[in-house]
Amino acid sequence: MAPTNIDAKDGLWYWYHNVSECYYHVQITVKYRKSLFAPEVEKLMLGILEGFKERFAIDIHTVGFDQNHVHLLLRFLPKYGAGEVIGLLKSQTASQLFKFMPALKKELWGGEFWTDGYYVATISGRGDKRTIENYIKNQGREKDIAQLKLFDI
Repeated sequence: MAPTNIDAKDGLWYWYHNVSECYYHVQITVKYRKSLFAPEVEKLMLGILEGFKERFAIDIHTVGFDQNHVHLLLRFLPKYGAGEVIGLLKSQTASQLFKFMPALKKELWGGEFWTDGYYVATISGRGDKRTIENYIKNQGREKDIAQLKLFDI
């Protein structure tokens, strides 16, 4: 069950004593790379995703369809792992797509809508990797003071 005391302001999630600003780029692919995202399937998929914020505390910002896969920009509370969230997205969307468009199941041998794999990358609202690296290197330092040497691990 989604926590009830979630508040999102200025791109930040406030949850109990935690603050999170981690966005995820997720890409999931239709089984067998079948081109099933016709406009009516896209519309249904968007309708299914609409309730995820209230129901699961998964805030979906942007959705992009190709013929056989979908890209999502989303965020969720850090108490969940990316694999858990992607599994939930896949199971909920597949069951609803099959429920409202049973003909889709006939296109897919074995009755699964999504492939087993996925792509996921984290994205910060504060910038790309280089911006964050520079922020960390300069954190708490005056411009003219000698810099500690930092090492990539």
